[in-house]
Amino acid sequence: MSSQSSRSDKILVVDDSPDNVFLIKTILEEEGYTISTAENGISALAQLQASPCDLVLLDLMMPGMDGYEVTRRIRGDMKMQQYIPILLITAHDAPNVAHGLDLGADDFIRKPVTVDELLARVRSLLRLKHSIDERDEIARQREDFVSRLTHDLRTPLVAADRMLMLFGQGALGTLSPQMQEVITIMARSNLNLLSMVNTLLEVYRFEAGRKTLAFQPVDLAKLLEEVAGELTPLAQDKALSINLDFSEESTAIAVMGDRLELHRLFTNLVGNAIKFTESGSVTIRLTAILLSNKIPGSELSLASTVNDYITIEVADTGPGIPLEEQASLFERFRQGSHKSSGSGLGLYLSRRIVEAHQGTIIINSELGKGSVFIVSLPIKQ
Repeated sequence: MSSQSSRSDKILVVDDSPDNVFLIKTILEEEGYTISTAENGISALAQLQASPCDLVLLDLMMPGMDGYEVTRRIRGDMKMQQYIPILLITAHDAPNVAHGLDLGADDFIRKPVTVDELLARVRSLLRLKHSIDERDEIARQREDFVSRLTHDLRTPLVAADRMLMLFGQGALGTLSPQMQEVITIMARSNLNLLSMVNTLLEVYRFEAGRKTLAFQPVDLAKLLEEVAGELTPLAQDKALSINLDFSEESTAIAVMGDRLELHRLFTNLVGNAIKFTESGSVTIRLTAILLSNKIPGSELSLASTVNDYITIEVADTGPGIPLEEQASLFERFRQGSHKSSGSGLGLYLSRRIVEAHQGTIIINSELGKGSVFIVSLPIKQ
């Protein structure tokens, strides 16, 4: 491969044999590749950490740190921003390379290497590298575009909301009952659209790794009371009641979390419960699960390793969710079959918020018997 693109490809050759390194380096440099070398695994990892390359040619059997361990660290311990293909080089009598492939290597070649086979495998893995890089770049551009578009959409929507509020308050003249009704409908629709845009923006912030959480002690009981109070008017419009059921232990416990994101999470869950429930009630339960207190004997070292957690249940008396829909309920753009289903992003965002707090979210639902969303968050002492 002597094309123009190959000259920008950087290849790291890792081998404890100077003769092997010289041979491979000579072959690849004649093809226009930029070659760097390392004589052992530790040196190779240090070079990759300082300056990532486009391909690693890795001798499998080396003293000290062998190719298996180097592969494992590249794929596991090292947080490489870009994908780097690994080509294992092994002797004919070396152990099976299947373990290296299982650890994340992409291909292998046996010694003594032939020029044609070496170049063919290098070209193949570099094509893979380029295609993955191109895919990732397209994904980044798409995320940037949607993020910027979503951010720009908020400005006119917020302005429209302010103008509609002024119209509704009569700041620009007295409105007839018919006009007042129209303005109210427009304002509600605008707020719904603004909420969708805000949700989309938050989703892409999480996916682009641009979401920063501010952790602090959060009184969940107080937070849930606030959410219930804010959503009570929506429930009253449908003649629904919002019930709070907090255990005594839970009201005295604070969790470490981002209060704004937890508020967003529970507003979404309780809002959904109200939205999909036509009669009955929505119940918010708060329970502390103190597992460490249940281990007898303070001398047991296991007690310090058991995680206490707190569960928040949002239960409704709605129609329930079909079993076949529950498995994909927290995936992005997965809309339910209910006529009031939205964009399919709310529950996905809820899952991302819960996971950012090292928690879990599950659903228990049965058709005709309502649904219960259960959030479990760790209590960090």
